[in-house]
Amino acid sequence: MPITFAIVEDVAATREQLLAVLKRSPGLRCLRTCANGEEAVRLLPADAPDVVLMDLNLPGMSGIECVARLKERLPRLQVLIFTTYEDGDQIFNSLRAGASGYLLKSTPPGELVEAIEQVHAGGSPMSMAIARKVVSHFQRIQRPTAEFEQLTPREREILALLAKGFLYKEIGEQLGISLSTVRTHLHTIYGKLHVQSRTEAVVRYLSRK
Repeated sequence: MPITFAIVEDVAATREQLLAVLKRSPGLRCLRTCANGEEAVRLLPADAPDVVLMDLNLPGMSGIECVARLKERLPRLQVLIFTTYEDGDQIFNSLRAGASGYLLKSTPPGELVEAIEQVHAGGSPMSMAIARKVVSHFQRIQRPTAEFEQLTPREREILALLAKGFLYKEIGEQLGISLSTVRTHLHTIYGKLHVQSRTEAVVRYLSRK
């Protein structure tokens, strides 16, 4: 089954360029392109794509608000930000809204296809410059060790495997537990660490010392 995706981008030339690049991959299938956030919120819930490629600088509704509203309607939707913005606030507000990855528009076409496949598989792809900003941000924060001390041994095991790049299903297989149990543990971990996404949890874990 191909990965279904949609594009939310206000610049027609960019939409067409993205579509031309992604249609070359037999493993991807475009369901729709949208020129603004309002159109995306109105139409995409019925399409239910696996992945949405989201610009941030949209007319009217912002890309961040669009992410939040789509995630309310489609909790399993994977949103991959695709933008020129490298501002820290934009990055973290996008992740808090529910985005699972963040790519700059300078990303080569081949890496874009790979990123869509990764985010669909449970990963959190980021451009190198963005990943560096995320890590640097958490390294500047004084993090109380009490947060990590609250985690149970099982939760620490799961977080360690998550940080190594294991997918949810693979974590379950490693620990001999079901996928739903993995998701339940992750929900608890996010609450204890005060994060809202896999990406934030992994970065907190890697920069905890």
